Parts: sequence; C-alpha cells; structure tokens
Amino acid sequence: MNESEQPDPSQDRLEAFAADEREIRARHESNRRGWNEGAAHGYTPMVEDTIAFIRQGKSNLHPVERSYLASILPGCSLAIHLQCASGKDTLSLLNEGVKKVIGIDISDVQIENARRTSEALGAPAEWYRCDVLDAPAALNGTADLVYTGRGALCWMHDLDGWAGVIARLLKPGGCVSVFDDHPVTWLFRQDTPDYQFSNTDYFHTCASSVGWPETYIGDIGTPLEKQARKYECLWPIASVFQALTRAGLTVVHLGEHPEPYWEMFPHLKPELRGMIPQTFSILAVKK
Repeated sequence: MNESEQPDPSQDRLEAFAADEREIRARHESNRRGWNEGAAHGYTPMVEDTIAFIRQGKSNLHPVERSYLASILPGCSLAIHLQCASGKDTLSLLNEGVKKVIGIDISDVQIENARRTSEALGAPAEWYRCDVLDAPAALNGTADLVYTGRGALCWMHDLDGWAGVIARLLKPGGCVSVFDDHPVTWLFRQDTPDYQFSNTDYFHTCASSVGWPETYIGDIGTPLEKQARKYECLWPIASVFQALTRAGLTVVHLGEHPEPYWEMFPHLKPELRGMIPQTFSILAVKK
C-alpha cells in the first residue's frame, strides 16, 4: 500500500481486473479530483522548498534507482516522467545530468505547482495535465528515458494501456525505469509492531477510500463525505513485467529491495526490518 492510502477494514473492495474502459476512466477521474484536493493541502505549500532544493543542486533520486541509472542519466537528452506529481523528482533528474524533462500528471494542482517551480528555476521542463493514458501523440518516439514510480502504479487501472504509452513515448534504444512499492507490502498491516496479515488478496485487489492518513497529507479541512473517492490497484510484479513485455519492451533489470522510500511500517520492531521487500525496480528497453 502506498503512503497515501493506509489499510482500512472499511475500504470498499472492487474487481480491479474486470473493469471496462468507461469504469477505468471514471476511476481515474475520481482520482484526479482526489489528488487535486490532497495536493492543494499537502504539496502546494512545499513549492518554495522544492525550488530551494533543486537550486542547490540536490536530487531526490533514491539510491536504488541511482545504482542502475547512474550510467544512463548523463547521456539522456529527454526524460518523460509519468505521474510526476508536483515535479520534485522530475526536476531532480536535471541535477543528475538529464538535459530536458517533461512531466505528465492527471492532477491540475500538481501540474500548476510544477510549472511554478520550473519557471522560478528557469529549468528546461515542460508539463502536461492529462491522464497518462492520454499522453500527447506529439511526444511519441522522443524520450530517451521514461521514468515512473514512488507510489504511482497503484493509481493506474489499465496496466496494458500504461505500458503501451511507455512504448510509444520511447525512442528506439530508450528505456523505462520503474521504482515503486513492492506489492507484497499490501499484505501486511501498517499499524502493528510485527508483520500481521491484512487480509488482502494479492491477485485481485482494488481498494477505494476517502480522506488522507495523518502520516501523509492528513486532514485537508473538508468533511470526508464531501471528498472525492480514490481508487488504487494492487499490481503483482508479474503483471507489471508482462504488461511491459506485451508492449514490446525487453526487461533488462528486475530487483526487489528491502529499502523503502517512505516509512511504510512506522511501528515495526527494528529486528524485523528488512525481512520483506519494500520496493521493487524494473529497467526495460525498447529494442
């Protein structure tokens, strides 16, 4: 489970993999409204901090990502970041040697934050507010790198559509990097000192909820009944792998890692940390 949705026995359960196109679009649109609400409260106040962070030459790239991207990023003319949020990770790629970045996100608020940040920095960046599935055709075949992850995949409800977009955005020889929560983490509760099963079905789970946990965005000042419902899917690693290969990409790296990118199990006993993978990484190439 990613940082924006804590396990909750009151969550609705849906048939994630039986959704038709209309249902997929409806879930994505509800997520857009939900992220606009959350981003206005949790991300917009951080714009000035992000400007200072990038201006100082810092990077939000995770050490796991750097371990397999270090030789790729300096020669990258254009990186397209799918589900870029407010652009901190996107703009960090510039400080890693990428010449130009493009960010795509479904949230109006996140993209406006990203534009404000890059304009203040004079950064070589462009931003598109759209569903990832609607990434502009003008970008086809332009990316040396498609970059995504950090709690992104769970918000997608059409994995083959997602992988198809990646394939059309990449140049021949370009690659996609995915670094995200390991799906096995959905199987355990986050509020206990040891690993306790959350009664989650690893193979067929889509959860919906309203509101944001205190460990992430918290109370946004709007009654829960007036907030948009958000939808997340648990995607097994095999599903991600197969979607990419069906799209014609060749997976050249697959990793499972004990290192998290956020405090997923804040109450876990120290001796139990590192016993399960908390993140995974994939690097795939368009031959």
